[in-house]
Amino acid sequence: MFESLATKSLQSDSTTHAELDQIISTAGEIILGKEQVLRLALTCLLARGHLLLEDLPGVGKTTLAHLLAKLLGLQYQRIQFTSDLLPADIIGVSIFNQNEGVFQFHQGPVFTQLVLADEINRATPKTQSALLEAMEERQVTVERETRPLPDPFFVIATQNPATQIGTFPLPESQLDRFFMRIRLGYPDKKAERALLAGEDRRELLQSLKPTITPQRLLELQAQVPRVHVSDALLDYCQDLLAFTRSSPKFHNGLSPRAGLALLRSARAWALLDGRFQVIPEDLQAVLPATVGHRLHSTADTGMDESDAVSHYLLDSVPIP
Repeated sequence: MFESLATKSLQSDSTTHAELDQIISTAGEIILGKEQVLRLALTCLLARGHLLLEDLPGVGKTTLAHLLAKLLGLQYQRIQFTSDLLPADIIGVSIFNQNEGVFQFHQGPVFTQLVLADEINRATPKTQSALLEAMEERQVTVERETRPLPDPFFVIATQNPATQIGTFPLPESQLDRFFMRIRLGYPDKKAERALLAGEDRRELLQSLKPTITPQRLLELQAQVPRVHVSDALLDYCQDLLAFTRSSPKFHNGLSPRAGLALLRSARAWALLDGRFQVIPEDLQAVLPATVGHRLHSTADTGMDESDAVSHYLLDSVPIP
């Protein structure tokens, strides 16, 4: 049944497909040998989600965030998270204007289209929580006044491994706000040779021109919910969710919000692939990045736990 759906899936218009391919192609000239990572990152953005990059320092996490902002023409702010960072340093603060005799609100760096929360787990939980409302509601409430954030609004956070000194683990409520968690990893030998012998990646970034406008990005994001999902595909998605809730291998099963994130990611992945029909392979492609940080095995296996958990889940739940 799914095979017939795959062969009959409608093709998206050529302009959309060409634009998305151009973004991936240009990004691949900066972040070498990481096409899968780039596709996942763009999928997350198309699905209107937020992205967590977890890896060792120096593998290109910050470069990837800056690269996406450049290619998509987004306003960009970087916040360096440290142990002494305060919530007001992120969302802003009201300062008394002596000339006018009133308090005036000064916006923090979160008031931008793409904000990079660099090394987010080096700040205290109190400071980390300053992003919760912004990420979930796309607004900030300060002194009983709610202020909307720009649209589109996208948070990319980088995180060092928890084994490194000076880190604070992200609470589950914060992790759940991230649509995806991905890792760049080390480059392969060919990509690393080109990286060592070529120009500095940050210098190349400066010469890049936007591939699309923020308004066009909003139009592409609006297409994602219109990508068709069949009843059989919904059955497969529900089977995956139900398995995590009944299996003794997991501390807690996936929530309905996780299920919605999985489905929206699959829709965005299909659109990126030039289709208006979701197939099981789309769901399988985005599942590790979408649910890996939301599932915790009863047997702690360390940093690569999410990969093992995702493979176990996909192997255990058959396609209907």
